[in-house]
Amino acid sequence: MNAFFAARSISIPRLRDRNQFSIMPQNQTNSLPLPGSERNLPSDAQLVGPCSPASLITVTLYLRPQNREELQQRLQQLPRSSEQLTPDQFAERYGVDPADLDQVRNFAQRHGLQVIEADPARRSVRLSGSIAAMESAFGVRLHDYRHQGSTYRLRQGPVYLPSELQGIVTAVFGLDNRPQADAHFRLLSSPAVSQQSFNPTDLARLYNFPTSATGQGQTIGIIELGGGYQQTDLDAYFQQLGVTPAPQVTAVSVDGGQNSPTGNANSADGEVELDIEVAGAIAPGAKQKVFFAPNSDQGFIDAVTSAVHDTDVTLISISWGQAESNFTSQSLTAFNQAFQEAGTMGKTVFVAAGDNGSSDGQSDGRNHVDFPSSSPFAVACGGTTLQASSGNSSIVSETVWNEESQGEGATGGGVSDYFPKPDYQSRANVPPPQSQSGGRGVPDVAADADPETGYKVLIDGTQSVVGGTSAVAPLYAGLFALINELLVKQGKPRAGYVHPGLYLNSQTFRDITSGNNGAFSAGPGWDPTTGLGSPNGVQIADALTGTQAKRT
Repeated sequence: MNAFFAARSISIPRLRDRNQFSIMPQNQTNSLPLPGSERNLPSDAQLVGPCSPASLITVTLYLRPQNREELQQRLQQLPRSSEQLTPDQFAERYGVDPADLDQVRNFAQRHGLQVIEADPARRSVRLSGSIAAMESAFGVRLHDYRHQGSTYRLRQGPVYLPSELQGIVTAVFGLDNRPQADAHFRLLSSPAVSQQSFNPTDLARLYNFPTSATGQGQTIGIIELGGGYQQTDLDAYFQQLGVTPAPQVTAVSVDGGQNSPTGNANSADGEVELDIEVAGAIAPGAKQKVFFAPNSDQGFIDAVTSAVHDTDVTLISISWGQAESNFTSQSLTAFNQAFQEAGTMGKTVFVAAGDNGSSDGQSDGRNHVDFPSSSPFAVACGGTTLQASSGNSSIVSETVWNEESQGEGATGGGVSDYFPKPDYQSRANVPPPQSQSGGRGVPDVAADADPETGYKVLIDGTQSVVGGTSAVAPLYAGLFALINELLVKQGKPRAGYVHPGLYLNSQTFRDITSGNNGAFSAGPGWDPTTGLGSPNGVQIADALTGTQAKRT
């Protein structure tokens, strides 16, 4: 068990049978726990009772790749100059081995489970079956619990697999359907509190984004775990900004998730429309695919791998996450592998670093970083408080976003307890981790995120001011859509796995040296509050393209 799991405080109800949460599969004494699959109960979970044995659920199994050693070598050599595979090329070379897929099909048949989807490229298999069949197949007990005001299906302990699947199946998601992530946006509590708010186009000007590109030829994949958008909102918003034609936005359903706007601006709708509107205002020529999935470990990872392996998507923006300690290690590994694979296909992943300061909203007295931003293959996006001159012609001041004393949040940042320090941070002054296995510093970059100096957006027909690191991920995705267009026009590969280039060209960022997020303070160079700093878009483009990205 990883140290960060052991540190959690767990409340377990008194039970007659201590094994009612985890059992060995029937007639399979050779079954062993799947490493990293252990789950604990939330401390506030209240037992309702066993799940109905006849109820049908789906789970997703992730399988090992073909040519694993070759893939590992490719992943270790991910500079932008290396060959970028198409999703079809990746699938052909590193997709699931047909023999491994046959083993899973045989396992499903023995346990009365139905294979409803097999995706060799994503190396995923979705199985459907009754609660009773799932419990028997995977050696778990599933109970209903009240948690966070709703009832969820929870499990405790590991998932078990028979010997023939050991080493083949790397992760099992969906047995437990508790919420896995939070949306990292902050609707300003009172417009009267706002010091100064911005249209995304204002920020593009202040951050000196290239104006010689629109993101044409790029597609931004946006991950959403709830809520939805209304096309009338998008049309009205882009029209009032003078963004014509409006970006093309398409909803994609994953695991039954749908574009389902609630009509409440403070719901997940706020996240969805914020992401679309910020990315679209920055890069109106880029198309957008919005991947809607249920908010569970299964929905989250399935949405991410769907976007990573989508043949159209060239950049990915994720504004959802939770403290690293709230994920199983199989989840941490699966997401990290997906982001690595994105890099081999020339796709850059931007992830919000969290809105709850150095504790990331945890009450155990320890520092935590937000995941999936803590993956070393995701560009972690932190937050600042931005003040501009009259007319938004120039930046007057920029400090670390920390308005926790006013209830308006603070940027996430710190050091991973799970992922080691990557090579690109070897010269960064990353503080020591709290565990021997950690060391990756978060965030990598930053931009305006304080709701008091937030983004003007339109949510469910209401003009709103929104902050949070949620806004920073699509802001950078929009910037890199512009940069990718410039690269492609020069016959060069997309930015892709961009981390080494960002750290090598740290002078292209506006260094933030004032403020803190709780335990960590800003200082010269990289720091665990705002990373390398906020962007000078033209300078970043010049550094990555090797030319001058002109402004018109």
